[in-house]
Amino acid sequence: MSLIKKAWKVLKWLGALLIALILLGASFLGHEWWAGKPFFFRNFLDREMIKLALDRPETLTSMGVLEQFGIKGHNARLNDVSQQNLNTMYARIPIFQKGINQYLDEELDVDQLLTKQICQYLLEMGTDFEKFRYHNYPANQMNGIQNSYPNFMTSQHELDTLEDAENYLSRLEKVKVKFDQHLEGLRIREERGILPPRFVIDRILDEMKSFIAPHPRRNLLYTSLSDRIGKIVDLGEEDKARILVQAEIKITNFVYPAYQGFIDYFELLAPKTGTDDGYWHLPQGKEAYAFALKKFTSTDYTPEYLHQLGLEEIDRIQGQIMEILATQGIDTSKGFTQAMDDLSQKPEFYYPDNDFGREQILKDYQSILDEINEGLEIAFRIRPEAGVEVLRIPEFKEKTAPGAYYMRPSLGGNRPGRFYANLHDVKATRKYGMRTLAYHEAIPGHHFQISIALELKGMPFIRRMAPFTAYTEGWALYAEQLAWELGFQENPFDNVGRLSGELFRAVRLVVDTGIHEMKWTREKAIEFMKDNTGMAERSVVAEIERYIVMPGQATSYKVGMIKILELREKAKSELGDTFDLKDFHDVVLKNGPVPLTILETIIDNYIRDTKLSESI
Repeated sequence: MSLIKKAWKVLKWLGALLIALILLGASFLGHEWWAGKPFFFRNFLDREMIKLALDRPETLTSMGVLEQFGIKGHNARLNDVSQQNLNTMYARIPIFQKGINQYLDEELDVDQLLTKQICQYLLEMGTDFEKFRYHNYPANQMNGIQNSYPNFMTSQHELDTLEDAENYLSRLEKVKVKFDQHLEGLRIREERGILPPRFVIDRILDEMKSFIAPHPRRNLLYTSLSDRIGKIVDLGEEDKARILVQAEIKITNFVYPAYQGFIDYFELLAPKTGTDDGYWHLPQGKEAYAFALKKFTSTDYTPEYLHQLGLEEIDRIQGQIMEILATQGIDTSKGFTQAMDDLSQKPEFYYPDNDFGREQILKDYQSILDEINEGLEIAFRIRPEAGVEVLRIPEFKEKTAPGAYYMRPSLGGNRPGRFYANLHDVKATRKYGMRTLAYHEAIPGHHFQISIALELKGMPFIRRMAPFTAYTEGWALYAEQLAWELGFQENPFDNVGRLSGELFRAVRLVVDTGIHEMKWTREKAIEFMKDNTGMAERSVVAEIERYIVMPGQATSYKVGMIKILELREKAKSELGDTFDLKDFHDVVLKNGPVPLTILETIIDNYIRDTKLSESI
């Protein structure tokens, strides 16, 4: 090994140790970093997460911790998504499992034992996931490679200094390597017969061709850079001009060729694809879908059970909506679909279809959040320190994006939580549905749950950021109902908006299982959702196409909500007058995201401990 390579290796490990100190805020001794079994269980877990993060520079950027200490080298790189690197990642799972099992149950306190159980659950899921690692569509119209890259560059890569701008240029250049690595994985899927439906290819081809059609100086990656470096006070005009010249060159020589490579590949692939939309048509598709349901719901619910649950919930919620509409003078004699269509025709529920109208939508969302944020003392003791802002979904991806989504804040505090609203079709934003959407995506939904988890002191990173979708989305859907229970939707039509949101998630149970298990066509699913939600057709099409490329994810919302409500009712029933809603929310939120089975154990322990304390 050359002297330079040896020096680099030493520097890399020293950097890892420094990052450990910064991220953990802990006194990592040499033993804790190097030992096979560190003295402290948390140190072992955080050390392994740090090692993982060191190999994922985009994750480090998203976390936003190192920048406050002047460490920015990772912001010049993109993730290594080569098959070799992915193989290495999967090879770490049994090593991690062995490391965890060194800590015997009897050595751990109650919270540490809970952490161990959560980690074991995650690692077992990771082992199972490896069997189906190619059962997905990395390039898709929702959150695919082709739109996640510009979204990351424009929303997460900070631009505050000259160094930040230089790193931005570096990432413009490195996208060609990353896309080539993704092509390797796509070709493996092609060899295995795991191909997306034809409409997916049509969507992403249109998106990518539109993305590279403008002159590089009119591309989003250039205009975003130009706008943001223009606000850097300490950056001279000469440097700004040089950065922009280099950006144009790199977009021309690296970004556009990377996208053209994808375009060329998918144009050749398109004739091989068909119109079978569900996972059932893929090799081992039935098994892959069963795993997807388990992964997203953290239950063993079967597709048949979820399908029937959805049908029952649809009947219940539609009945409640019809009762409200009847009291508000809407003719319900012609059935649910016609009644919702009549409601949607009322002009007072829409904004002007222009820039002013779109700007007003964002302002009104912010007002809704400000109002509820000031009135939650009755239900919450714990509150996030991070703020939240409302932004428009970037226009380049609005057409195929969902109605809204949330982006977590940085750990370093330099980026707030962000609630992104889709303003492509103003008619898709009905005023009576805005409160519910804001409560779901921000306060007290995703922003509360995710930000509080990130800010938990003394908890291992793996628990603060664990990807348990049923818990996360279940909480956000629960937050919609909670806001109504607390009196924030006094207008009957706002309550229709809330129930429509819950109905939407019930319909998802039916169409997701219908598509992937029961061989429903895309068209049948669209018709079912349109008839049973009253949603605009454009929105329905985008939703159904989302479920096709993200099997199982849409079932997690209702499953999680039902479980949280069941556990709240259980606590109320067993604790009686001693039940405190603030305490319940503390317990749910202060343990971070968990599988639903473990959430039930947590609530059972809370009930037991509360009874014990009352009896003393």
